[in-house]
Amino acid sequence: MTKLRTLLITKASKVINHDRPKTHGDAREVHARIAALWSTYLDCPIDPADVAMMMVLFKVARVANTPTTPHEDNYVDIIGYAALGGELAIQPEDKTDAD
Repeated sequence: MTKLRTLLITKASKVINHDRPKTHGDAREVHARIAALWSTYLDCPIDPADVAMMMVLFKVARVANTPTTPHEDNYVDIIGYAALGGELAIQPEDKTDAD
């Protein structure tokens, strides 16, 4: 891996595993709450994994809107939301990881 790629992945890991839980609470709970609110607002079922993937799309829209001035935080957030979405989709029930 390139140094920048590793740096982006490392930053995303820090954000989703350390920084955000301290300021926003447990990601699983937050995504479930957002899913419930969006489901009510849209009048269609949204699950926590959908929330994470829609947040990826939100960040992709920001990247597309500023193609000549890339912002690192958008890419870090995309990596983080994709990882959370994968966890929520693959392991929908709260299970503590072994590592």
